Amino acid sequence: MQHQIIWPCQPYCVPLDEKLLPQLMKEAGYATHMVGKWHLGMYKKDCLPTRRGFDTYFGYLTVAVHWTCGTEKRSPRDTKGDYSTELLSLRATSIINKHNSNKVPERYLAPYSFIKDPHRRQYAGMVSAMDEAVGNITLALQQGGLWDNTILVFSTDDERWQQLAAARRKWSLWEGGIRGVGFVASPLLKQPGTVSHELIHISDWLPTLVGPGGGSTNGTKPLDGFNVWNTISKGFASPRLELLHNIDPLFNDIAPCLGTQRQSSLAQVVSGGSRANSGFNVSFHAAIRSSNWKLLTGYPGCDVWFPRPGAQQLRFKPPQADPLKPVDAKSALPITFPDEDPRCDPGPTGAWGPWA
Repeated sequence: MQHQIIWPCQPYCVPLDEKLLPQLMKEAGYATHMVGKWHLGMYKKDCLPTRRGFDTYFGYLTVAVHWTCGTEKRSPRDTKGDYSTELLSLRATSIINKHNSNKVPERYLAPYSFIKDPHRRQYAGMVSAMDEAVGNITLALQQGGLWDNTILVFSTDDERWQQLAAARRKWSLWEGGIRGVGFVASPLLKQPGTVSHELIHISDWLPTLVGPGGGSTNGTKPLDGFNVWNTISKGFASPRLELLHNIDPLFNDIAPCLGTQRQSSLAQVVSGGSRANSGFNVSFHAAIRSSNWKLLTGYPGCDVWFPRPGAQQLRFKPPQADPLKPVDAKSALPITFPDEDPRCDPGPTGAWGPWA
């Protein structure tokens, strides 16, 4: 899925011969439940969460959901008008207990009346709502006697956190578009309360969580991920030294820089020098990280910095020549990006779901 995402009408999902984390945890004897965004494909029933290892699922299957519960085109059944963060946290706490609007509700905005910018005030209220939801889930785990054996992972979706630290935008390969933040809370951590700057990738979560859970990855296809539990729990160095961010020969900038009249293209890339003599097609939208070095080719994406409201907007200007360490180009599988299937549309009164 290196080219964009799985759009709602694309007849595609994560290949069915790939074993996912919930399948491995079920094999290890766990009950598995999911609340929230699936977005791994849903064009046929075998692609759905409950066919991929989850006992139950509550959430939305497509790209996004409105904060007041409605997907981009249709509202989920029986939830229209409810605030999604509250719905999802209520479902999560209900599951734990049973085991033994575009506008955030006003009560979350009241403490932030001093923030003049309405968008930042709205964002602050949304953060408070999320904080309360996480607290409710944690409390339910503690009251249910499950917390002592829990690993709680809170991680970002879109990596757009470094507003003042790096050029960033979704769909880009700049650090602000790919570097994410998160935290792990658990009584099982050997060194809690520490900050790690080690290299960790989303693909590392599967082996990292299956290991402490007593499961095994022996039944999977070859994994790209590493077990980084000792990195998180004990502060050890990460076993990961390299990270292939992406190779996307079909890249088109669907999120161009603000204020531009047209989408940026690969034709903007300046060729020559050592890049022109590379055995890898340097016009490809691609990036690889090796230790503390990062190599980008093609057009990385929007290079505008997004400052704090009221501050001056800046444009990132990389140096003419970077002293990049040589990195071997790896072979990549062909991109799977099927055309949309018009049969997917559920109609004005329906809800998104399998159609094939």
